[in-house]
Amino acid sequence: MLKSCLEREQDDMEDKGRNKGSVEEEDNEKVDERQTQTKKRKRKEIAIYGNYKNYYGYRTKDLKEDPRLMVLKKEWFEGKDCLDIGCNQGLITMSIAKKFSCRSICGVDIDSYLIETANWNLRRSAKMDNASCKFSNANRSKVSEETNALEHSGTASLNEGAANLLRDSNPSQEPNIFDVVSFREENFVLSRQRCSEAYDTILCLSVTKWVHLNWGDDGLITLFAKIWRLLRPGGVFILEAQNWKSYKSNYQVSEIATFNYNNILFPPLLFQDILLDKIGFRTVENITASLPGSAAGFNRPIFVFCK
Repeated sequence: MLKSCLEREQDDMEDKGRNKGSVEEEDNEKVDERQTQTKKRKRKEIAIYGNYKNYYGYRTKDLKEDPRLMVLKKEWFEGKDCLDIGCNQGLITMSIAKKFSCRSICGVDIDSYLIETANWNLRRSAKMDNASCKFSNANRSKVSEETNALEHSGTASLNEGAANLLRDSNPSQEPNIFDVVSFREENFVLSRQRCSEAYDTILCLSVTKWVHLNWGDDGLITLFAKIWRLLRPGGVFILEAQNWKSYKSNYQVSEIATFNYNNILFPPLLFQDILLDKIGFRTVENITASLPGSAAGFNRPIFVFCK
């Protein structure tokens, strides 16, 4: 009798153990399912501010240089203080700094991840510049030794040739890119700029649509007015705006974007009139009838407004 009772208790414990094991398996399956769903959601995350992680990858495709750089003038940047609104990964910002010898250029973006990437790109560029500088210094040292040897030999014509070679291999010292380029995370529309902050040139490339969709007409006017205030007299505002068709492709990224899209009164075709008549810019120039080598869908006009 006692034995049969013990056997029944043992059987009950085994059943409970099996049930517990099956429950744990079900729980583990649910956890795995939730993790899978979370990963899928992350893969499907939408850039509601246009903050695409690989924007430059499909913007320039296999081109060695962003085609927009071909139509920008050095006089707008050389020795100037510049601001790049919506800088993304900072590649255009750094390219402008190097190609046009800015005194300073600051890139701002709403996305902290993109700013981290921009700073990583900046450090990488500085390392490459440093390696190139060391190579140039080694070459100059070698040429200098050859020049000294020729001076002792008294060969005037060769001496002159070596001196020319030394002069050619000793280009003017370029400034450290860290002293020229900087990046910061910032919502330009909502942030407060310092009273001392002023620029000679401000770029806003493929940004206006996202400002418009997220903050409506008021946000757009705020953007333009801030740019005008930050520009010094005679300053330049370089604008690449998306067309209305582009809005139609992205207005469903969020409920706010959809609401603002349905209430927009100032479409891109009116931007020039707003900037000239309402904001106060004096002149405007279209510097691109079409951009050479642009990727499909990015053949956008670029306008230059002068304060």
